[in-house]
Amino acid sequence: MATGNNILTYINGTWHTGNIPIINAADHGAWLGSNVFDGARYFNGVAPDLLAHCQRVNNSAEALMLKPSVEANDMVEIIWEGLKQYEADAAVYIRPMYWAIDGDLTAIVPNQESIGFAICLEQIPLAPESKTVSLTKTKFRRPVLEDAVVNAKAGCLYPNNARMLVEARSKGFSNALVTDAMGNVAETATANIFMVKDGEVFTPIPNGTFLSGITRARHISNLSAAGIKVHETVLAYSDFETADEIFMSGNMNKVTAVTAFEDFQFQIGSVTKKVRDLYWDWAMS
Repeated sequence: MATGNNILTYINGTWHTGNIPIINAADHGAWLGSNVFDGARYFNGVAPDLLAHCQRVNNSAEALMLKPSVEANDMVEIIWEGLKQYEADAAVYIRPMYWAIDGDLTAIVPNQESIGFAICLEQIPLAPESKTVSLTKTKFRRPVLEDAVVNAKAGCLYPNNARMLVEARSKGFSNALVTDAMGNVAETATANIFMVKDGEVFTPIPNGTFLSGITRARHISNLSAAGIKVHETVLAYSDFETADEIFMSGNMNKVTAVTAFEDFQFQIGSVTKKVRDLYWDWAMS
């Protein structure tokens, strides 16, 4: 699926133009879902936290019992080779990927030594600052480690997120605020979540049911350095109903303001704007 355009694909040591085929029909990753990816961003000539994203895709591969074949630092060099083919003001989504090619005699367990690796660079614009989302509750929940590989950024997890989005859209909302198995807020269907109350920032504490994002960590660091208190804590739907501001954090668009949660309405507040300013200042520094 191509979301953007001007695609470059790296596989088997070479960059290719376009969305070329990289996986075979009988590959383990094609029919048993043993594939992982990560996503970084390039804009204005910079690629913030690129090394961290490359390290995480290797960690995700290990969580799916795959042996990473490319060191994170080497991956960074390969990606920068590809990015040289884009204009400095282009916004590019950077997606390194692994998948298993073979399995064991049962076919179920992937052969950790037999894996594919590719990188896809896809030109996708950053959303404008005016973009906002509305959130609703969902009956679907984040799984736990005993049920799914929630410690990986794995393709097999995303059908559950898709169910959340379809349910939210059927109710007239653009995204869903999701809980874990205990009923505590974890994230949205597509990104980590923050709320603001009385000038302080709150976000669900990582409990192993969702990925604690790289951009999420960057926001926490930036806010703390700016003297704004950030609490990683247990949060319920009721906390978001009484929030002063709500914003989402993700690699694709960095900061996205939330203007509605169910029947509760919110403004794009000063802290949300501050988070955005702090991130761009840090990225361009």
